Amino acid sequence: MTILPTLDFALTRRRALALGAAAGGLALSPRYAGAVVRLDVTQGNIQPMPIALPDFVGAGQEGEVAHNVTAVITNNLRRSGLFAPIDPAAYVEKIVNPDAVPRFADWRVINAQALVTGRMTRQNDGRLRAEFRLWDVFAGQQLSGQQYFTTPDNWRRVAHIISDAIYERLTGEKGYFDSRIVFVDETGPKQRRIKRLALMDQDGANVRYLTRGDDLVLTPRFNPTTQEITYMSYGQGSPRVYLLNIETGQREIVGNFPGMTFAPRFSPDGQRVIMSLQQGGNSNLFVMDLRSKATTRLTDTAAIDTSPSYSPDGARICFESDRGGSQQIYIMAANGGPAQRISFGQGLYSTPVWSPRGDYIAFTRQANNLFGIGIMKPDGSGERVLTEGFHNEGPTFAPNGRVIMFFRDPGVGPNLFTVDVTGRNEQKVPTPSYASDPAWSPLLS
Repeated sequence: MTILPTLDFALTRRRALALGAAAGGLALSPRYAGAVVRLDVTQGNIQPMPIALPDFVGAGQEGEVAHNVTAVITNNLRRSGLFAPIDPAAYVEKIVNPDAVPRFADWRVINAQALVTGRMTRQNDGRLRAEFRLWDVFAGQQLSGQQYFTTPDNWRRVAHIISDAIYERLTGEKGYFDSRIVFVDETGPKQRRIKRLALMDQDGANVRYLTRGDDLVLTPRFNPTTQEITYMSYGQGSPRVYLLNIETGQREIVGNFPGMTFAPRFSPDGQRVIMSLQQGGNSNLFVMDLRSKATTRLTDTAAIDTSPSYSPDGARICFESDRGGSQQIYIMAANGGPAQRISFGQGLYSTPVWSPRGDYIAFTRQANNLFGIGIMKPDGSGERVLTEGFHNEGPTFAPNGRVIMFFRDPGVGPNLFTVDVTGRNEQKVPTPSYASDPAWSPLLS
């Protein structure tokens, strides 16, 4: 039997989650270090890793929870495009004791490269204990072992955290499953759409509405450091930029600005909001310090400068501008100054957003009556269109920078989609109704 290490600590979130986790599970001896299974996600053409995920073991009421946790983990890994969960009908060994070492020969025969086993048990204090082990089938070694304690209604989040642990151990990169999406939920006839801010898990579950639909809402964006959203609302005649605490529901106006305000977005430290303010026929970029409420003008041109986005280190911003005669993407220092154009392909470029990794800028490109979602390096090199269609728009990066979410409206109504940065594995994201303007949160844990 392999012992699961435990380190107790607590997180304060929407639903309190107390975790006991092993930082890395069982350490491998040097002679196995080069033999462990590993998925290289830097290649453009990735063969998904076959992985076996038998139902976690659970007694009584925990049996259903154990099945549901396994289903969420399986769905997360499958949707990533990096893993190919094996049909349980092919399993030879039935896992009845997660503490026992698996019969690796039974898993090799069905070509499983990795195996996940686990258990859900109810504690005397009413909490759920979730534990799992990740096994390298061909090396015959445990790669990771962790356990978590949480309230029964929080089982889905535990499944996302376990998914992230498996993803990170097998790819070497952080996962993105324990995260949320804020978006604009759209209902009603096309000419009279009701638009509400909504929040959900990254897989479309646990939808919660943040506004009632009385006012038109646009461009919600997460604060990178707190559970707060900035967005635009067209209420009482003129658009305003708001801050909304998604835990308490408290809302405040960022500021009353003359004219129209567009595309607010937080700085990486969460202390500032950058936005575009329209003055006459042009618009320029401004940044507001949320503590002092002092506003600084960053651009002063006769053009339309909008959609600013900070680099992860906060030193630079990318934005779109028609100062050269057409919509293109520019880079400049975060405190203003000369701007450098970085987009030179065919068509119009808009909605740039910097990856959390700093390696790419995602954008929307309109050319030949198609809207493409693409990426380029911050110096403009390496441009690639990942997906094209009718009215694709609004890219937002997963917290690990490996996946992009966007919305597509073929004319009937918009829906959310994801695609990875290699341009493969496009997936539709389930939402209750039409959905647009997604923004991905940082990891919750």
